[in-house]
Amino acid sequence: MSEAPIGLTIVEKLVGLLMITIGAITFYVTYTNLSSAVNPAMFLAAGVVLIVLGIFLVLAKAEGK
Repeated sequence: MSEAPIGLTIVEKLVGLLMITIGAITFYVTYTNLSSAVNPAMFLAAGVVLIVLGIFLVLAKAEGK
């Protein structure tokens, strides 16, 4: 029963935090400038998806075989 490499786990958490940050910025900028965007619903949805995926990556536990 080997464990997942520690470097891989750290990078997974950092990528998750980066995705949360990018999603939050995308959502915030789109929400504050709804009239400027061509299709604001698409960008709002993309921001929410990035936030959810980032949270999933941060909370996921690595399992090794």
